[in-house]
Amino acid sequence: MKIATIIARSLLGLLFAVMGSNEFLHFFPLPPMSGEAGAFIGAMFVTHYLYVFSAFEVTGGLLLLTGRYGPLGLTLVGPVVVNILAFHIFMAPSGLPVALVVSVLALFLLWSYREHFAGLAKPVPRRQQDATSSNSAAVVQQTVRVSEMTPLARRSS
Repeated sequence: MKIATIIARSLLGLLFAVMGSNEFLHFFPLPPMSGEAGAFIGAMFVTHYLYVFSAFEVTGGLLLLTGRYGPLGLTLVGPVVVNILAFHIFMAPSGLPVALVVSVLALFLLWSYREHFAGLAKPVPRRQQDATSSNSAAVVQQTVRVSEMTPLARRSS
């Protein structure tokens, strides 16, 4: 299992580091897109949003490649994977097989690192929620009482 995680992490990290870097360095040309997909990518290019997207790809890919910060890298490339999958489902179905492979690799890594993400899905205990809301209500009531006092009464209290 550990070897499969290393392979998936390395493949996904390499893919994102190389493809994200290509946006900045242009070391291999990408085929031109037409239709809705071309208009969408064109809008992202003109507004420079593509550079932000690529920066997350490069950063997340490099963090995945290091291995030490794999969960953080996966957190950065997670939304990118969702966008890639949605793009290929709705606008460019020809690239769907590659998008599905990337999604499967990301889901496998999410499952492999599940102990690092466990706290995100853990509900807050009921007592802690009640204590937090009652403490804030008491502070608000005390603030209202002080603000209703006359200046002379505030000095004496």
